[in-house]
Amino acid sequence: MTTARTTTRPKLAAFIDAMIDIGQTGQIFGSHGIGKTATFFSHIAEAYPDTELVFVPAANLTPDDLLVNAPVREDGELVLRQLVMSQLRPGKKFVLLIDDSLQAGETIQSQLMQVACNWTLGEYDLRELGCVGVFLTDNESLAETSARRSDLAILDRMVTVRMTANDTAWRTTLAARYREWDLGAFFGVWNSLGHELRESLSPRTMEHVLANAREGFPLRWALPLVNGERLRLQDKHGDRTPEILDRLANALGVRNPATIPDPVRQVLKAALRNRWSVLLQGPPGCGKTELVRETIRTELGRDPLYFSLPVTNVEDLCAPLPTSDGTLENLLARPFTGREPKAIVWDEYNRPKDKAAFARLMEITQEWSLAGQRIENLRAQVAIQNPPYHLGRKLLVARNNIAQATRFTASLVVDPSDIPANEWLIRKYGGVAETVLEWWKHDIDDEGREWITKRTIERLVKLHERGLPLELATIYLGDGEYAPVPLTALLDRLTGRQVTGLGEIARQVHLWEERLRAESASAEGGDHGDVVHQVLANAELSQLRRHRKVITRLVALLPPKLRATYLVGAAEDRQRFWIEVFARTPR
Repeated sequence: MTTARTTTRPKLAAFIDAMIDIGQTGQIFGSHGIGKTATFFSHIAEAYPDTELVFVPAANLTPDDLLVNAPVREDGELVLRQLVMSQLRPGKKFVLLIDDSLQAGETIQSQLMQVACNWTLGEYDLRELGCVGVFLTDNESLAETSARRSDLAILDRMVTVRMTANDTAWRTTLAARYREWDLGAFFGVWNSLGHELRESLSPRTMEHVLANAREGFPLRWALPLVNGERLRLQDKHGDRTPEILDRLANALGVRNPATIPDPVRQVLKAALRNRWSVLLQGPPGCGKTELVRETIRTELGRDPLYFSLPVTNVEDLCAPLPTSDGTLENLLARPFTGREPKAIVWDEYNRPKDKAAFARLMEITQEWSLAGQRIENLRAQVAIQNPPYHLGRKLLVARNNIAQATRFTASLVVDPSDIPANEWLIRKYGGVAETVLEWWKHDIDDEGREWITKRTIERLVKLHERGLPLELATIYLGDGEYAPVPLTALLDRLTGRQVTGLGEIARQVHLWEERLRAESASAEGGDHGDVVHQVLANAELSQLRRHRKVITRLVALLPPKLRATYLVGAAEDRQRFWIEVFARTPR
């Protein structure tokens, strides 16, 4: 009977049962994202309902988390006692899972090895505390960890097994989670790939593909950003990423769009609906953080919990605290407590103050817990970072590995055009901001627009209002050199010299109508039509609404092929504006 059950169960579940039955420490190696940790959570809950799984993410541990000597008062005297992590005294039988065990710091490896070898920790016998199983998991790849376990005296105390994606129940789990699809063909695409491609397209990433497909998002968002670069699905035949993603989309019967309108706000709303962790990578100064905070505030009804990683310590998140019952209780920072809905923003994600704080994020972004404690009513997590290089210059950001990168359900490379910061600038600074934006859109080239960030535009407005030289608002590059962007055209606009923008066209609408009528004989239009079209295409929605009547008169005189472009790829509110305008256009 036992043999029959073992052959039908996933290999990892059978191994867990065997180690618990014979009382041996189990060491499990396998690549990232194959469902090792998830199998423990699901299998222990199902097969051992009276047993708790104590999950300890070793990469997150600090020396005082597991065991500490602390003074306590006994019989009126102060004595020194060893206090053990409270999770190791749950008051019932438990299985201890030490995840990412090779990534623990050197100072606590000895503690972990005492646990693995003897099932003891300091003066505590874990069996007496209720422990019925001890397991260590990790990936042996040096790309994810710089350590190897080579001491024969230690290795002789454990039963070690290597697992692959075929040894866990990830297919069954995904099929139950996405019942709207028959995933047979979807899994068939994965099965048809070579070993190298299947490792890159891990089960965790396959789950992200399904999550993005359900929302109608580009499937490439499911592929992680490793050191700022999108993971490529490559083999001896070259880069097969587009082909494989399209095959997966076809297997599901969905589109794999190249992009979607208003991508940042769309993915943030999906994250809050579906409890996702998402990563946004974009150049400095484009307005990523403000858009994230504003969107979360609107959708959630409250501000997100905000942490800037360059100034965040581990103690800002949680800290172990000795208690009177002889345990170490991890105390969570106050923002993580309470039952109200929460979203976390990890700003400057790849600029951590130290490795310990960055390691803590691995647990939070993957397990949605902190020091083993669930964060109640956490709806979404958003990590924001800069790319390693921008405008040919290296930015001082940290490297990550594939295990860290695959924590995010969606990973977006954000273009400044994806951030609707222009509307915010117009609302806050009015006509001067409109003038600077007109210059940014029409008078400089693509490279110039990259140098002039939205943050720079705000400085240009402020310095102009104070009468200071505008060059001071641009990025300073050192040795008296500023960003290589000519400002003459901007000075012309700000001093009221003749230029062409939506405001100027509206003030001379009769003249522009005459020019467009003179070109109406040609289906292709003419130079004046091209000017009006460019101005309308680049205008912000608030500007379009302000000049709705003028725009209705002018678009009726533009060639149909130009009018049609206003709806293509536009955000929903912008599309609605143009539909209303076209409905009022004389025929």
